[in-house]
Amino acid sequence: MVPPVQVSPLIKTARWSALLVGIIYGKRRYDNLKPIAEEERRIEEEEKKVREEKERIAKQIAEASEDTILK
Repeated sequence: MVPPVQVSPLIKTARWSALLVGIIYGKRRYDNLKPIAEEERRIEEEEKKVREEKERIAKQIAEASEDTILK
């Protein structure tokens, strides 16, 4: 087995710096996108309620047209 290589302190510092910058960037990005996603979810929920209501009405109309005396 090969003995481990000494890693330069500059490389170690660069790695840790990149990790911390990535974590900070991710947190800021998440905080920026979270309200947008919440708004999209709220709108989708409203649209779903409207769509379900239309489907319910269409189903009632279809059932009503099937139950006629003129068959």
